[in-house]
Amino acid sequence: MTTAFELEHLAFAFAAKRVIDDVTLPLEQGRFHGLVGPNGCGKTTLVDLLCRYRVPQGGAIRCNGMALGSYSKKRLAREIALVPQNFYINFPFTVRDVVMMGRYPYLPRFGGPSRRDAEIVATVMEEADVADMAHRFITELSGGERQRVVFARALAQDTPVLILDEATSNLDIGHVMRLLALAAQRVRREGKTVVGVFQDINQAAAWCDHLIFMSRGKIAAHGKAREVLTSATLRSVFGVDAKVYRDDYADALQVVFRNEGAEGSSGRRGAGNA
Repeated sequence: MTTAFELEHLAFAFAAKRVIDDVTLPLEQGRFHGLVGPNGCGKTTLVDLLCRYRVPQGGAIRCNGMALGSYSKKRLAREIALVPQNFYINFPFTVRDVVMMGRYPYLPRFGGPSRRDAEIVATVMEEADVADMAHRFITELSGGERQRVVFARALAQDTPVLILDEATSNLDIGHVMRLLALAAQRVRREGKTVVGVFQDINQAAAWCDHLIFMSRGKIAAHGKAREVLTSATLRSVFGVDAKVYRDDYADALQVVFRNEGAEGSSGRRGAGNA
């Protein structure tokens, strides 16, 4: 098994609260990994550690067999691209300028973008459905439009690892499907590794090969989606009753939750948020 990341006895705390607690986990290359769990369980902190935005207070992270801390910033930017949940920028860069930022790790010190860089940027802008606003300012866009631009920037970075931190939370369902399909295609066709934080269990089940359930800073379960996405896991991690079944139309596992309190309810609903 070839791993993109190896996490060994990882620990991190804010003041007296330990939010990552002795996490040991291999993340295989060429997989779409879904990271799920309740609010405050440590998902985003774990992503911050993988991106080296935070430094572990205990344990170690290796990326492609090398200590994560041994990478220079430029080399790490050629290995890992991040689509954050929120992206703020106050300077009025154009959409094309923001997407081109994904190519900066490859530019020579005193050189500008090449024709190849421009081709990559044009391609990913079409894929992410932002080409028609290339000359608009990022400060003028809606939250969903801005999120698509940041997604395109990460695709332009063309790294072996793509990390999505609730990257589709501001998007309509059409663009959610489009962008997650782009990520999945890169896994399937190019052998890239995607690690995505999801709030929607059904989105995670539909797109991810492997699922990682977190609870109180620990790994509660991890493995192939069809093996770990169970009623028992959902009850243990989220404290909810749920039915897990394979849906032929979605061609994936899906989850429905029992609605105990609503008057006039039939008792079940299909929402995938837990």
